[in-house]
Amino acid sequence: MTLEGFPQSLALRDGTLVTVRPLEAADAKAVQAFYRSLPEEDRLYLKDDVTDAGWLQRFVALVASGEVVSLIGEREGKVVAEASLYRALRGWSTHVGELRISVARALRRDGLGTALARELVKIATRLGIDKIMIEVVENQAGARRMFRRLGFRQEAVLRGHVKDINGTKRNLVLASTDVSHIWDAMEALVADFSPSQE
Repeated sequence: MTLEGFPQSLALRDGTLVTVRPLEAADAKAVQAFYRSLPEEDRLYLKDDVTDAGWLQRFVALVASGEVVSLIGEREGKVVAEASLYRALRGWSTHVGELRISVARALRRDGLGTALARELVKIATRLGIDKIMIEVVENQAGARRMFRRLGFRQEAVLRGHVKDINGTKRNLVLASTDVSHIWDAMEALVADFSPSQE
């Protein structure tokens, strides 16, 4: 799938420039290096073991098939963020997408996660997706706060549904929003933060 309008250069709140573009097969090792560089406490709650080589092969195959749309953020030649839109290509949930976003600690709270979410919502709209889901572990306060600001509302809590990489059971929060609602929330956020595109 060809995505138009990329690469983009975004200026974050602190002036840091980040290039955002679709993941290419040649980026796979750099993306895995990004995930491996995250502190273990950040990787505790990721849905997949992103340090495993098998994950990388599966992920690249999903991107190639169109089942996943992945955007990466680069700064000074290094991947500093990865955001994915997962979708079903067949069946009764083709109108639903799932967002997953990871940002390097040094660039959090500067609007990069929100900017990546915005770009994936634009792409979701072009793909005919009208409902977007997220799954977060209950104690991921920062992620839950960001998605709440984007208009996501909790639909369910699955008790003890997740085992983190240490084997501890955690509650999983399912939240969703309609694409039309997320656009309203994003417009409201423009007053707080609007990354410039060069």
